[in-house]
Amino acid sequence: MRVIVWLVEGTWPACVDAARDSAREADEVVLLHVTEPGVAGLAHGAFAGLLGRAGSEPDPEQRLTDLGGTSAADLLDAAETRLGRPCTRMERAGRVEREVVAAAEGAGLLIVARDGDRSRLGPHSLGKAVRFAVDHAPCPVLLVWPEGAPDLETMPPPPPRRP
Repeated sequence: MRVIVWLVEGTWPACVDAARDSAREADEVVLLHVTEPGVAGLAHGAFAGLLGRAGSEPDPEQRLTDLGGTSAADLLDAAETRLGRPCTRMERAGRVEREVVAAAEGAGLLIVARDGDRSRLGPHSLGKAVRFAVDHAPCPVLLVWPEGAPDLETMPPPPPRRP
């Protein structure tokens, strides 16, 4: 079975721990990092539109692209070390939620972490990208709490009964 572990800054340790606990020895574990292009392009646009007239400063686009690649590599290195077993590393670029779903094609399990309001139980504990991945994944999804689940008391009360 192929297990895809979606790594996101801040929540990745919980996903790696879940993979370590859930994946069998024979399973292929894939550490997935997705970079959303556009930040470097936005910096270039701002530079060209606002700062480019002076022409004395270097365009920040390539520097930001290089920093993003280094950050992704560092995160994948840390995740691989924490996993403590052979794995495959996958880096993708594009709309994050769609790249995660595409990477999960043919997988037996996708592991993701909640990325919304994690102070209480409920649907708001999922952000837009995770909600999309959970709703569209072509395989089973293991959804983990990065810091441990909140108490049941944080669940909203049931709606009032109609007479």
